[in-house]
Amino acid sequence: MPVKSSETTPRTVALPSGETVSALGQGTWYLGEDPHRRSEEIAALRLGLDLGMTLIDTAEMYGDGAAELLVGEAIKGRRDEVFLVTKVLPQHASARGTIAACEASLRRLGTDRIDLYLLHWRETIPLEQTLQAFGALVTEGKARYWGVSNFDVDDLEELVSLRGGDVVAANQVLYNLTRRGVEWALLPWCKRHRIPVMAYSPIEQGRLLSHPELHRIAELHKATPAQIALAWVLRAGVIAIPRTGSRAHVQDNRGALDITLTAQDVADLDRAFPPPTTKRPLDML
Repeated sequence: MPVKSSETTPRTVALPSGETVSALGQGTWYLGEDPHRRSEEIAALRLGLDLGMTLIDTAEMYGDGAAELLVGEAIKGRRDEVFLVTKVLPQHASARGTIAACEASLRRLGTDRIDLYLLHWRETIPLEQTLQAFGALVTEGKARYWGVSNFDVDDLEELVSLRGGDVVAANQVLYNLTRRGVEWALLPWCKRHRIPVMAYSPIEQGRLLSHPELHRIAELHKATPAQIALAWVLRAGVIAIPRTGSRAHVQDNRGALDITLTAQDVADLDRAFPPPTTKRPLDML
């Protein structure tokens, strides 16, 4: 049995509207690109839904739409179980371009609505144009909520100062034990403004899992290093969206919700993966 402490791992996270979503979701970066893996990737996504990992994150960028097509097939007949997240590329994020991109995503996903539509990152198109399109999509029922990705504090402050920008529903950023810069300013800012944070690559695409401290703590909990890394992210009250196309890994990821890290575990992980001591540029992959 996992080691217990007085603090449990969150299973849901509240959006600004009050609606709750699963704290542990499923990412799809690189899925849908290998035809030989397609059936297993679909089965993995469906197993994740069975296990309560009902938030699925994708993007028009992933495989030039291939991931959205895969997700559409995986959720066919189960759409109402899913909180569906996808993203518009910054070069498409003009007032007209955002609407066209959303409609293309809807066709690939085989649905009439996106639950959360994100600006993948920002470039040169003014945010006012993207906000205009987001507002129209919400009004038309094509998107239920909108949010952003890879926005730092200055980006968010600009966003919420704009007309309609204060209804941003989430910010998706890179966050894991080796990418802790957001703890200095971004996570506290989002908490104060009640904007949920979604962590992509919460196990650094597997690169951090060989660290001996993760293995040591995993042994204490009779768990896997991936479960400890995910439990650490989840304890911060953020949404984690690990990507896997394997049913075995989906099952393993789900086990993170049964792990409760002790204060000593957290202190040991802080020593192994030090928190930031000053503001850093926002990490991106």
